[in-house]
Amino acid sequence: METKTLTPPKSGSGSGRKSKAEPQSTTKPSDLLTPEDCLEMLKQLYLARYFDVRLIKEKRRGRLTGTLYSSHNQEAILVGSLYGLNGTDWISPIHRDMPAFFIKDLRAGWDNPDRLGMSIGEVCAQVWCRSGSPGRARDNWSHIGSKSKRIVHSTSMLAGTIPVAAGVVLADRLNGGDAVVLTYNGEGSTAQGVFHEAINFAAVHKLPVITIVENNMWAYGTPVELECPTEDVATRAAGYGIPGLIADGQDVFDVYDKVMVAVEHARAGKGPSIVECKTFRAYGHGDHDDDRAARYRTKEDVESGRSRDPIAICKIHLVNKGYLTKAEAKKYMAENKHATQTSDEDFPPDVVSYMSKGIEFALASPPPPAEEGAMWVFREEN
Repeated sequence: METKTLTPPKSGSGSGRKSKAEPQSTTKPSDLLTPEDCLEMLKQLYLARYFDVRLIKEKRRGRLTGTLYSSHNQEAILVGSLYGLNGTDWISPIHRDMPAFFIKDLRAGWDNPDRLGMSIGEVCAQVWCRSGSPGRARDNWSHIGSKSKRIVHSTSMLAGTIPVAAGVVLADRLNGGDAVVLTYNGEGSTAQGVFHEAINFAAVHKLPVITIVENNMWAYGTPVELECPTEDVATRAAGYGIPGLIADGQDVFDVYDKVMVAVEHARAGKGPSIVECKTFRAYGHGDHDDDRAARYRTKEDVESGRSRDPIAICKIHLVNKGYLTKAEAKKYMAENKHATQTSDEDFPPDVVSYMSKGIEFALASPPPPAEEGAMWVFREEN
């Protein structure tokens, strides 16, 4: 597969056209999905949105502490990129990817205790700072990971997990494995030196590292045109001799297609890829930035960026395929609404119940005992 650049969708427009270098097969990976797969992907979009909405509401009620980094309007990137992975593949999320921790391997069964993804209870316990959390109530909500679940620990050092991910799959290859790793990064992280050093290393050694760039047009308060000198971040792939793909980050099926092309490329031993997903950040960088974001972004820009809701776009696809009736598509209307405008009735009941069980688990877990304060700080001698 050659390096390729696609003409991207503008904010609020359709997905980009295919480049000449893109395989000319008429069958896309998403064409092979069953109706059940497609409906499951819609439900996962609802789940990711409800997780975000519920936490925003809980935070506004004063029931949570810490900074909330919303994934609202970017759910298609997480669901679309994760759906086609094997459970034994690795992921490396960032702060805006909290749903990724429990969406990973969710296809194996939402309540399956053996699936290789965190439970909703574990993630909620992390948010509520309880002992049932992977981080034992330490650090930021999203600064968690799991070696057994094959999730690289998230940090605030954007792009800093790419070399870690490269090392993880290098070790996997040396041990005879065939796992790939998805690393998630904002477009601002591509200005970091470590981004280029790590991808260069992965390219030289043909490591199965797929770098997902969530291009939501803003790195904190810096617009994308002041972060990157090229129109598309994916064109940087040409400098490493690797594929660069561009996906419509609002279309879960387009994300799935582009990521699966990169996964197949990596699993075949051909090396890494960059997949740029064009999207838009719904709120501020974090909830501490919401008021300021209203000043550095115009109301018109925000409305345009949020005009194509991932849930609504998925429904259109499913109705066109005959997998969903128009009446069914109108049953739960979570799309195109601010978090404070939604209610539980806007989501499928099983989605609401699943999240509620996670919160109940968190609240039933006690805070960690004070004696754990030095845990993981000093080496314990036997």
